[in-house]
Order: sequence, then C-alpha cells, then structure tokens
Amino acid sequence: MARPTSAVIHTDALRHNLGQVRARAPNSRVMAVVKADGYGHGLERVARALGGADAFGVAALSDAERLRATGISQPILLLSGFNEAADIPRLRMLHADTVIHHPSQLQMLEQAGAGEPLRCWLKVDTGMHRLGFAPEDVREAHARLAALQGVVGEVRLLNHFASSDEFIDGPGEGRQTLEQIRIFNEVCADLPCARSLANSAAILGWPDAHADWVRAGGALYGMSVVEGRTGTDFGLRPAMTFATGLIAVNRIRKGERIGYGATWETPEDMPVGVAAIGYGDGYPRAAPSGTPVLVNGQRAAVIGRVSMDLMTIDLRTIPDARVGDPVILWGAELPVETIAAAASTIGYELTCSITRRVRFLER
Repeated sequence: MARPTSAVIHTDALRHNLGQVRARAPNSRVMAVVKADGYGHGLERVARALGGADAFGVAALSDAERLRATGISQPILLLSGFNEAADIPRLRMLHADTVIHHPSQLQMLEQAGAGEPLRCWLKVDTGMHRLGFAPEDVREAHARLAALQGVVGEVRLLNHFASSDEFIDGPGEGRQTLEQIRIFNEVCADLPCARSLANSAAILGWPDAHADWVRAGGALYGMSVVEGRTGTDFGLRPAMTFATGLIAVNRIRKGERIGYGATWETPEDMPVGVAAIGYGDGYPRAAPSGTPVLVNGQRAAVIGRVSMDLMTIDLRTIPDARVGDPVILWGAELPVETIAAAASTIGYELTCSITRRVRFLER
C-alpha cells in the first residue's frame, strides 16, 4: 500500500498570485523566481503555470537548462551570476541573462572569447553585504560592462533588501529598507537603464521600490515572511497542500509518555493518532508539541517529538477519528506560516524541504 503522504500543487493559485503581484506593481515587469525547484513546488510545473511572467529567475545554470527544455522562451536571469569562465558559453547557448556582482566576473567577461553577447544585470550592495559592488565602485563596473562587445543592450541594475519584511508601521520602523532605497537611487541616479529593487516582501509593503522590474519569489507560492501575517492576509493563495493520513489510533492511559525522549505525558486517558509523516518527508523535527494539524478538517495538535517517519497527534477534540482519516499539515485552512512560526523558521524553508519520497500531485 502506498504511503499516504502527498504534496498537492494548486496551479490556479500560482496564476492567481501572479495576478496579485501584477496588481500591486502595475507599472513593473514581473520576474518569477523559481529557484530551489520552484520553492519546492516543482520547477517545470511552476514555470508552466507561470507562463505569463515576463522573465524567470534561477540560482543555478542547470535550472536554466531545465526551463529551456520545458519550452520557456522568456528571459532567464542567473541570480547569483556565473562562477567560472566555462559557464559563459553555456549562458550564451541558453540565451540566459546573468548578474554581475564581483570584479572576478567582470574580468572573466573581458577575457572571454567571441560569441553571442550576454545581457548583464549589475548588482549593487546597498546594505545586505552579501553580493554586489560597493556603491563607490558601481559606476566603474557599469562603464566596463557597457564597453564590452560581449554585452548586449543596456546594463540593468539591481539590489537585494535585507529587511523588507519590516514595514513602516510606526516611527523609526523600516529604516534599513529606506536607507537601501536611498543609496540605490543615489548611486544609480543618472545611469540610463532599467532597475530592480523589490523582492516579494517589498512588492507587498514597499511600493516606492517597485521600479522597472519586481522579482517575485515566495509571494507567487502564496507565502509571506512578514511576522504575524500570512500570504492570505495579502490576498495570496497557498499553492501547496501538504497532507497525509492516520495509520493508527490508540487509547493511551493517563500518565504515559509519548515518543522519543518521552517528552510529552498524557494528562488523562486519551486517544492518540499516529500519522505517516516525519522529518524524512520534510516536516520540521523542530515543531514542538502543540503545533497544529487538521484531522478531518478539525484542529488538533502534535504531541511528542516528530520522528523520521511518524508523528503523534492529540485526538481528544476529535474522538471519532479513525485509521485512514486525512491529516492536513499545511494548506489553505492551515497556513504554512503558522507551522513555520512554531518551528522557528519561515515557510520558504518548509516547502523547500519536502523530500523525494513524497508524492507530488497537480490540481
């Protein structure tokens, strides 16, 4: 008998969320970020559903190859840029754009042999301090790129926000994002090119950062990283339902301890469900007792430690639960952000962590 654990991907939700992004940034073109196998939703599946996007963003050249094999004709941007000179011919063959964030990449482009020219995006480090040229080095880097015969069209500019999930809800809030916007605008003031600042959180909460292009990631999958708010609070729809089923219902006496480490003690005689889900499927082991699940659409709670293959559930509020009953781990009625908060992480990590033994279904 097949393991009942599945991840259902709702392609209509993906298309709805793309529409919501366009509605929030009506004057911007939309790059759909599909890195990490479409945030765990399946790269090809997501790309087909988001065929109305203006471009796609990936983190690996292999993802660009998969997109082209799927028939995607829109521009594809390699968000972290190429790592070695041997990547340049592959970029050319794929007609893929690349980010340039470091002098070593500039040097490799300058030394590259003849071939089809590339479109380049120059990354400005405005305060994230991860990748990008320091503000004082941007103009020189831009001039070097613009002068290369191996670069086609305008050199576009982008940055990445560190704290755009912190909106201005009161005095002194959002300072880092405001400063990053100021630095970017100052550095790029008279450079004649398209610009991109906004990631998903900035699309939702920083309209002044929308510019020519927005780069939508988690928002397309219906997720929010804004503390205390879910994607549905912004009009988004979850694109994944992660589900399993009960494989046992046991009566456990008062005072017994449940699971590895015996961390949870039964306060009374009670029914305990066992569901076919664990960290071997991608459910977070860090989820503590009390983390919610839905059994037959009714709220219940994880008890004891999540193990590799199994989870135990407090069924006192659902005394008629039976073997085979459905268990929803996250989805439309139970936001992934709720589970992520319980496990001290974000929804992005959870959807990206689902493993290969889970059955993926498309609806």
